[in-house]
Amino acid sequence: MTTAVRSLRVGSALPDPPFEFRDGETPAGFDVEFTRAVAQVLGLGWSLVPYRGTDFNGIFDALAGDEFDCIASGTTVTPERRTRADFCAPYLVSGQSLAVDTSRHPGVRGVDDLGGLTVGVQHGNTSQPIVERLVAEGRAGAIRVYAYDRIGQALDDLSSGGCDAVMKLAPVLTWLVRDRPHVEVVERGISREEIAVAVRTGDHALRERIESAQRTLAADGTLDRLRSRWLGIGEPEGGSY
Repeated sequence: MTTAVRSLRVGSALPDPPFEFRDGETPAGFDVEFTRAVAQVLGLGWSLVPYRGTDFNGIFDALAGDEFDCIASGTTVTPERRTRADFCAPYLVSGQSLAVDTSRHPGVRGVDDLGGLTVGVQHGNTSQPIVERLVAEGRAGAIRVYAYDRIGQALDDLSSGGCDAVMKLAPVLTWLVRDRPHVEVVERGISREEIAVAVRTGDHALRERIESAQRTLAADGTLDRLRSRWLGIGEPEGGSY
């Protein structure tokens, strides 16, 4: 973000409800309202810049290429991602979850029941290395990697037989399966992941400004209200879902 620009450009991989999605033509979700509030505290305008790549990790290349000023997209902090961006203090603690079509697999209640089964993940999602490890350990049969924007196909495949389970961050998977008959989230808390806003490597000034605004929003109750509205939680120290 240059000094001449007075708007915070937020990169986001839509749709990823309840973090970000479109309600008709209007952006909505936790990250949308949160970053708008951050921009307001900082006296900046706000715009959402959709990331359209098939591998989520490509969003960090777009950030480095100045396509946006920060990333807010339900983004988990990982050691590898820290080599590609700087992260603000986390605003949420969450973890991976597992969904199945219970009419096809009534006996699957968690990762311990995945022997011989195919698990779907999105390309670049933090679920991918978890499932790769399960397959390597013989605890799951195979992994099927979907383009990041094909999460709908992955969930369709739960019922059609294209895959047997899908792993994804709990708030998102819970939202996505709610209108799908027989598809249920059967396990949560598979991992513990900190969710945070990312800025370009070395952009200490913007990181500090966002963190300052985040502290303001925590102190005045805005952050808790947003967590309660979109995630059903509200905890001053970050919240867990």
